[in-house]
Amino acid sequence: MANLVIVESPTKASTIKSYLGSNFKVLASKGHVRDLPKSTLGIDIENGFSAKYINIRGKAELINELKKEAKNADKVYLATDPDREGEAISWHLATVLGLDESKTARVSFNEITKKAVREAINNPSTINMDLVNSQQTRRLLDRIVGYKISPLLWKKVRNGLSAGRVQSVATKLIVDREKEINDFVSEESWTVDGVFKGEEKRTFKLRLASDQNGKLTLKTKEEADSVLSRLEGAQCRVAELKKGSKKKVPAPPFTTSQLQQEANRKLNFQSKKTMHIAQELYEGVSLGRRGDHGLITYMRTDSVRVSDDAAAAACDFIKATYGEKYYPKTRRIYKTKGNAQDAHEAIRPSDVTLTPDSIREYLSADQYKLYRLIWCRFVASQMEAASYDTLTVEVEAKKNADAFIFKGKGESLKFDGFMSVYNVTPDEEDEDEENVKFPKLTLGEALELVEVLPLQHFSQPPLRYTEATLIKVLEEKGIGRPSTYTPTITTILSRDYIEREGKFFKPTALGEIITDIMTQYFASIIDYKFTANLEIDLDMIAEGKLEYVKMLDEFYAEFSKLLEKAEKEAEKISPKAAEKELDIICEKCGAKMVVKRGRFGQFAACPNYPECKNTKPLDASGNIVEKKETVVVDGMTCPDCGAGVVLRKGRFGEFYACENYPKCKYTKQLSREAGVSCPKCSGKVVMKRAGKRVFYGCENYPKCDFSTWYLPTGEKCPDCAEGYMVIKKTGDAPTCSNRSCPSAKKSKQEKK
Repeated sequence: MANLVIVESPTKASTIKSYLGSNFKVLASKGHVRDLPKSTLGIDIENGFSAKYINIRGKAELINELKKEAKNADKVYLATDPDREGEAISWHLATVLGLDESKTARVSFNEITKKAVREAINNPSTINMDLVNSQQTRRLLDRIVGYKISPLLWKKVRNGLSAGRVQSVATKLIVDREKEINDFVSEESWTVDGVFKGEEKRTFKLRLASDQNGKLTLKTKEEADSVLSRLEGAQCRVAELKKGSKKKVPAPPFTTSQLQQEANRKLNFQSKKTMHIAQELYEGVSLGRRGDHGLITYMRTDSVRVSDDAAAAACDFIKATYGEKYYPKTRRIYKTKGNAQDAHEAIRPSDVTLTPDSIREYLSADQYKLYRLIWCRFVASQMEAASYDTLTVEVEAKKNADAFIFKGKGESLKFDGFMSVYNVTPDEEDEDEENVKFPKLTLGEALELVEVLPLQHFSQPPLRYTEATLIKVLEEKGIGRPSTYTPTITTILSRDYIEREGKFFKPTALGEIITDIMTQYFASIIDYKFTANLEIDLDMIAEGKLEYVKMLDEFYAEFSKLLEKAEKEAEKISPKAAEKELDIICEKCGAKMVVKRGRFGQFAACPNYPECKNTKPLDASGNIVEKKETVVVDGMTCPDCGAGVVLRKGRFGEFYACENYPKCKYTKQLSREAGVSCPKCSGKVVMKRAGKRVFYGCENYPKCDFSTWYLPTGEKCPDCAEGYMVIKKTGDAPTCSNRSCPSAKKSKQEKK
């Protein structure tokens, strides 16, 4: 009998199967097999918070198959992901399949490579119940908050609303930022730049920093004008030249949150897309003759640690590819933050020699972009620092008792180091000072003040959060964990608590109402520090230092008091208060229309529904989608009712339809001529559609049944009576459509 390996993903199962051989059978559980019921709380709070798990609907057949295979296997290996969620899935599998502990093993690997998988199989362990309890505690906490507060929102606002523990905190961040922006009062300020010219006759610009009384702060135009008049006719000289050097060290390899932020900033990927593609790269991609290969290490981590083997491989690769001087004298070791889980390495390529360009043909465009980002960041993290020559210049402008100092700093790249692989973008650079390009200067050199430039500035409100900056602040405040950021953002978007405006997030009216209720009655639950401390408690449970039932007891004792108070004191809010009002007047009743959401997205609706049922389609930006005028087709009549025929547009493109629709439902696919004649009846060949594929057929169908997937030439085959000539690929010579035709076989052999 064979050994059975159970993983979560079918793709992962395929990759691992190729490494283990015929004595192993690899099956996928396709995620969790058990969960709390949807219809009830599913937690017995009075009896130690015991969870009432049930098998997930629709997985009965899969569970029976896994039971059958497990019963017949010599040994069962539970190879789910190497994190708390994966540990919990293994525990649920062991429970629901009734696995014998003596013949069950837990295995995990940080990367899906042949070496890592075989080492894990040879060194199995048991299910870590501390990790299971930590995951279970998070699940129970979220269930208690969601299932207890949601009914309150149904009563006080409207049906269908829900509240989550971390989601409410993330929404509050966005709402608070919007309040900051609305309450912001802009302040005026001025700066003065001087344009100078020396012996080399090339101009350069410096900023006024101080006068004889110290640092200058100019708040009004009058103050700036006063400085300009005092500078008129001033004698200028180079007061200080300070040469130096600086080094720019590479960033550590990616953690999950850093990957999500960087992919959003550089590739414009949303975090959900980033994690989906990273999962594909981790689980394995077919590399042709080299077989399936997991390209990156596990993508859910907040550690920057790199294994000794990976660091040594990077060292050899860098020296061989870029040269000895591109590798530092001592290996770079990065320190993981104190509150981070260090169970896994940083995200890195599983094999550094698999360069992005060497495997580009096997990857999709998005897979290539993300793999390249991960590969470059890791290789750069192990390389020598970049070095710069710096020059700081101070120019003194004197007139009578006034002595003004202008300052500027310039730098030039001396050695590119890691930047030869991973270029620093403007987003990552310090932008406090402008990098000035200086001419050749000498200390004490007299300068001409060519021009004085007063510049007016107004302080700007803080920017709304982008996906990258929201993830950054969640990480900084210790809210949630890397694996929770994507589902958190996805959830509050789908609940219509926030919306996208370009690349920025802004709260909806509904999101502001929910946040106000949560802040008024559950302030401690959505407090940033409280939420961060809960994560610390979950870490302690995972390390076996805290009893999870004790934590839940303490949480629920406080939470139940808050809930009872809210149910008594919270006032009912009109559902219309949560609707966003538009500057669009309903032409039927004169009311201002509001934004509603349906299964196909947002639309404008009259607030007086059901008395007035007027609606208008809206685009993603909230603008009305103007209906196009109906195009009447000249010379065509409906064969069913004799009415005119119009051109309409559907999900598969344009088509002909009766103008009396829906009374008459006549439609006809729009013909697009292929420019050749039918080889069977000499009619016109037109392009048609079958699902998402295009094929070619005769316009006289069904009288003529000619059709082909390939572009026909309009000629019959000269070598056989049945076939006709087609072009299978652009640039290829015509070949016979009849596979049994000798000329078609000959063409196929020549191609090989």
